[in-house]
Parts: sequence; C-alpha cells; structure tokens
Amino acid sequence: MQTAGHFDLQTLWFVLIAVLWMGFFLLDGFDFGVGMLYPFLGRDDPERHALLATILPVWDSYEVWVIVAGGATFAAFPGWYASMFSGFYLVFFAILVALIVRGVAIEYRNKHDDPAWRRRWDIAMPISSAAIPFLLGVVFAAITRGVPMDARGDVSGGQGVLFSGYSVLTGFALVAAFALHGALFLAIRTGDGLETRARRTALALWPVAAVLLIAFTVWTAVQASSSAPYPVPVYVLLGLGLPAAAASGPLAWLRRPLAAFAGTSAATVLLVAALFARLYPRVMVSSTSGSPSLTIYGTASNHYSLVAMTIIAAVFVPVVLVYQIWALWVFRARLSRADFARPPTPLHMITRERGTRRGDASSGGAPAGGGE
Repeated sequence: MQTAGHFDLQTLWFVLIAVLWMGFFLLDGFDFGVGMLYPFLGRDDPERHALLATILPVWDSYEVWVIVAGGATFAAFPGWYASMFSGFYLVFFAILVALIVRGVAIEYRNKHDDPAWRRRWDIAMPISSAAIPFLLGVVFAAITRGVPMDARGDVSGGQGVLFSGYSVLTGFALVAAFALHGALFLAIRTGDGLETRARRTALALWPVAAVLLIAFTVWTAVQASSSAPYPVPVYVLLGLGLPAAAASGPLAWLRRPLAAFAGTSAATVLLVAALFARLYPRVMVSSTSGSPSLTIYGTASNHYSLVAMTIIAAVFVPVVLVYQIWALWVFRARLSRADFARPPTPLHMITRERGTRRGDASSGGAPAGGGE
C-alpha cells in the first residue's frame, strides 16, 4: 500500500479531477446564475430571450466538464466512484434530472411563441438551475466532512446522511455565489437597460453571497484544523478565495463588471480547490469509528490504466481548453432587447401555415378569411 507524501499518478489524477470540477463550477456557474435570474431580470419576452441567448451557443460545451469529471473518476478511482455514486444515487439522480430539465429549457424555450409554453420553461429553468449547485454543494461538503461508512467502504445510513448543517450551508452558499456570478456575467454580455439591471442585481446579491461565503469559509477552516491531513493549503486557498469574492461588490459598484466577474471566477476556483485540498489524500471521509476513510491509493485503478489515461489527457485536455476559449471569444458580443424584437419563430409560421391550409380545405378552396 502506497502512502501520501510524494507526487505520483494517483495524486496527478486526483488533481486533474479537481481541475475538471473547478472548470465545471467556473463555466457552468455563471450559466446557472443566468438560468436563475433571467425570468426576473427580463421585463418582457424579447428581454428574456436576449438574456438566455448569452449562454445558448455555449452552455452544452460546459457540460463536458462534469461528464469528463465523472468518467475520469470511474476510470482512475473506480472504488471512489462506486462508493459515492451508489451511496448517494438518489441525489445524483435528482442532479441528472435537473441537468436534463435545464438543458431542455434552454434549447426549447424559444422554439414556440406561445406564452404558456414559455412560462412553463421560465419556471422550470430557475428551479433546475438552483437545484444543481445546491445538491452538488451538499455532496461535496458531505464527503469532505464525513459520512457513515461500513468496513467495506460503502455509505451506510441512507441519503439523509448528506444533509447536515454544514452541507446545507455549502449548498446555499454555492447558489448565492452562482447567482452573483451570473448577474456579473450578464452585466458584461448585455447592453442598454439589461446591463444596468444586471449590475444592480449583482449589488443586491453581493451581501447575501458574502454572508454565506464567510460562514462557509470559517466553518471549513475550523473543521480543517482538526480533520484535514494537510490544513495549510486549505487555509491559503480559503484566505485567497474570500477576498476575491468580497472584491466583486465594490468593483460592481464602481461600474467595473468585468473585474468583478474575474473576482467571482477566482473565488469559485479557489474555494472548490480548498474543498479538494481538505479532502486529499482521501476521496471520501468516514465518520464511523473503526471504518477507515477511502483514499486515492486504496481506490485507484492499476498503474497501466493510469498511464494510458495520462497520455490521453495530455493530448485532449489542451484541445478542450482551446475550444472553450475560442467559443467564449466568438460569442462575446453584447446582446440587447432590440436584437430579439423580431417576427414570430419558424415553428409559429409552420403551425400558422397548417391552420391556413385547414381553413382552405374547410371552405372549399377559398381563403381562410372568407375570400373576396
């Protein structure tokens, strides 16, 4: 059995999985924020269309990060994957359903101009966009704080063991942070009144996010002092992340939304990194006396598998990063209500044409309006 203390393939893949989750939270974080806010920031349908269009071309590319993170966990640490996904299967199933609903809402909301159709998606989108970060925050907080486990490394006690005060706080902190993150993103991607409204929303959200993030940071630091194998990196990451998040409010007030967005981006990466630093070299912490925690060494694949995966990652990860940067650059234009105050959608034209044909048939070939 190997022990921690030197850099090896197990540590490398733990770091890579952490990076994948950081990328997902960073990129999909503002997507979640946009999904939570757009029905409330948009005063009419063209405005809501404009707000949603800021993420429409790129949202699905951000989902790649969570898919690869799950796949990498399965391939590099099958023991971790088996214990976590089987122990928390109902929560992960709820996350999957929320991801599906959110994706369908983004793609289908503007496919039909029926107001009732769009209202349904305008309800589904904020709920699913808030549920995903909340549930993921609960899961990550629980596995770092500790859950009941038996001698085989399986989670015992049911799904309810996830929901402690600390894990629920983490979930709410992520929701508030991503709402702020999304508001700042909209402030730099929209124009006219939408930009001003998004910036004011960010200023209103900042105190709520600040209080929750301070509580999360203090609680995490206190727990790390007694349970983390390597507490110093945790303190450093938390100490850098909280000021980065705190700076976003004053920067937004000074009308510098891009700098404020950079602050929330840095805070997202640093605070997620702090959770993984608190976990290492464990992958799931056991709160049951006599049942050891799962570690990267006890749950890892064989050496050959890790070597092969490392070669593949070295080739394709840079490609994914280049694509993400390119996509963000291509779709960088500001959007406003004027861009979407247009005629009905093609689907509406198709259904209207079908209605006209039915009218023609019922009137013996005369125009649907009665004909002149």
